[in-house]
Amino acid sequence: MTDAKVGQEGTARNRIAGGGNPWLDWTSRAAIVIVYGGSALIGAASIHRLPLGSVSDLLMIAAIIANVLFLGLVALTTMTRLVPTMKSKGVEMRVSALLGAFPTVALAFLPKAELGPIWSALSTTLILVGISLSIVVLRWLGKSFSILPEARRLVTEGPYRVVRHPLYLCEGIALAGVALQVLSPLAVLIAIVVAMIQCRRMINEERILRLAFPEYDVYAAATPFLVPAGLIPAGLIPARLRPRDHQARPELSTKAIDPHA
Repeated sequence: MTDAKVGQEGTARNRIAGGGNPWLDWTSRAAIVIVYGGSALIGAASIHRLPLGSVSDLLMIAAIIANVLFLGLVALTTMTRLVPTMKSKGVEMRVSALLGAFPTVALAFLPKAELGPIWSALSTTLILVGISLSIVVLRWLGKSFSILPEARRLVTEGPYRVVRHPLYLCEGIALAGVALQVLSPLAVLIAIVVAMIQCRRMINEERILRLAFPEYDVYAAATPFLVPAGLIPAGLIPARLRPRDHQARPELSTKAIDPHA
């Protein structure tokens, strides 16, 4: 997913690239709807075959249902989202976005680890919590959602008042749960690579936001990058990712700033 959504007004002066061909926009929408909508249907069709013998099984079913709802919401939101007024240029930005859009695909092909009931329940709970929170964040994004960094509107309220990239944070929680289920040196390596790609996506998106919408600097100065304030000592956070003031949050315009696809 992406957090890079930018305001519709005042962007022409700072534009990185224009809104582009509307036919290309609708083609990309159709591709996303087919991939995510199809994945949701496949997931829904598999639910009735799952066992119901333990708490872990029930948690897994809940996690799959949440994932189906999330994938379906992505497809629905893509069909109704705003037409972009600005798009990023550069192969690296687009490749990073596409590679990061499906972070758990590689892990899904790894063999399941032999986990005890407690670790199994924990891993499934992480997936359920991460996906459920992703649904909440995606609802706040609404018509600003996209996979690639694109300019639509700004979001600073709701989960975006807590951190600048809440959707990445929620997906990271789910990714940790998936990696735990297939725990191995290879799974850990894949998870680290995915985290690095996602970090690059966030940096790319913030670069666009800063160029496209001047108020973003004010928002970023008061809002943590990825982890809510207080959970990590300030000294362990790189200076460029650290908000300058956790206490005072400047008043912004009513247009949203959304840093996430």
